[in-house]
This record gives sequence, C-alpha cells and structure tokens, in this order.
Amino acid sequence: MIFASYNIQYGFGLDGRYDPERIAKSLEGADVIALQEVTRGFVRNDYADMPAAIAALFPDHFWVYGPACDMHAVAPEGQVSPLRGTRFQFGNMVLSRWPILSTRTLLLPRSRTVEKINLQRGATETVIAAPGGAMRVYSVHLDHVSADERIAQLHHLTDRINAFVQEGASLSGAHEFELSEPPLPDDYVIMGDFNMEPESPEYCAFAGSVDRFYGRTARIGTPIDAFAELGAYKPGSYSWMDPKDHGKRMHLDYCFVSCGLKDRLKSAVIDTDSLGSDHFPLRVEIGD
Repeated sequence: MIFASYNIQYGFGLDGRYDPERIAKSLEGADVIALQEVTRGFVRNDYADMPAAIAALFPDHFWVYGPACDMHAVAPEGQVSPLRGTRFQFGNMVLSRWPILSTRTLLLPRSRTVEKINLQRGATETVIAAPGGAMRVYSVHLDHVSADERIAQLHHLTDRINAFVQEGASLSGAHEFELSEPPLPDDYVIMGDFNMEPESPEYCAFAGSVDRFYGRTARIGTPIDAFAELGAYKPGSYSWMDPKDHGKRMHLDYCFVSCGLKDRLKSAVIDTDSLGSDHFPLRVEIGD
C-alpha cells in the first residue's frame, strides 16, 4: 500500500501558479492520500471548492474533507464579494482507494496571538477498510508559529489517538441508527505538515526522546517515524522550500505509524521535483 502526504498550499506552486491538476499528477499511484491546506471559498484562489476539484481528479478514490477553520467569506476592499453564504474553510483532506468507514476532525488546542495569523488547526481522523484489515489514517496540520503551541497540540493528539478504542470512532451505539458498528483498529498512520524539524523538542514530545545509550525505544502508544525507521533521512533532507528563496529549506512533513506497522514499512521518499506547492509530497510504502 502506498501512502502519500502533501501540504498543497491552497493549490499554489513554487511558481505562484494555481494548478490542482499538477498536484494530482504528483500523487498518482497513491492508495491513501493525506492533504493539508485545502480550502473552500478562499479569495486567493478565486473562492475555489478545492475538495470537489481534487476529488474529481481522483475518481477511483473515496474522500472526506475536515475543515478546522470555518468563517463567513468577505471579499477584500475593492474586490467583488463572493456569493451570499460562501464560507471560507481551511482544513485537511483524506482520499482512499478503499471505503472510508468513518471520520471526525479533531480540533487541536491553541492560544490567541497578537500579530501572527493563528488559524484553528485540526487532525482529520479516518477509519479505512484497507485490504489487510481496517486501519486509522490521520491528516494533520500543526501550528506554524510556536513550538510551545505544537507541543500542546501533539500532547492532545497523542491522547486522542491512544484513547480511540475507548472513545469509539465518529459514533458508537450505531444500532440506534440501524447502522453497523464501525471497526476500532489499533493500527494507524499519521501524515501531514507538523511544522517541526527532526529531533526538535516537539518532535521528541511526539516520537519520544533519544537515550544516550539505547537510542529511541519503540513503545506501545508512541508513534514511530517511518523515515527514521527506514534510515530514509539524508544529509540536507527537506520537505519545504521558501518560494522567495530556494536556499531556505526545512524538513516539516512526516509519516508516523503505530508499533504494529513498524515491521511492515518498506520505503519512504520525498519527491523534491514536484512544483505544485511550497511543500513536497512524501510517499511511504507499507507491506501486507
């Protein structure tokens, strides 16, 4: 199974061109896709319905959209106002070759800022009917301003991921609605733009700290970085590039997996040839 993650920056590439088709081409062949910075009703891309546009480019995939931020859309002064009732939405998307059995968007904690933009962030949780059995897939986008904020968001996310079996999916007691109870799989894949660098304080808060003698010990309930597990980090690895200065590069995007999937990891790569965003898509192969 091929899992891919891509922060698509409202559809704008390194060249400043809005091009969803180019984004979709970069993701060809992926079975499960996690996207971030997907918008509806955003003035910068002419109020495009990006979830619908992207879904149309993947006709063989099921999909869900989880907007963490949802506001009444108002045009900037001097521009034509959008149609009445247009909403500005900003969030994550998951596409899957197999049915998405349930979904919910987990709102991540945040604190008010004075000058920097601070959108509500979220993690879109899905339960997917994968061929080898149901699994959870999360599309995550963390705060970009503060490491303290990211640590708080990661603690909250870890709590929700580990409490999943006890809490249930998007509903429990499904018999009341004459529905089947959704499965509650232990295994999960967490992908997205974490806005943190490897071995940063927030990275260690999520993946565990490194012991000077034993290194990083895999623990039940602690996600495993697929790239680190596979030795896929290279000197100078990066997943984001400053559109105004291509010399500024950072590794901000990740794929984490549950301990039960660790031995099934096959490969992990970042496609730095893609031009569809200021981020680059990553791919991770997980065997049966």
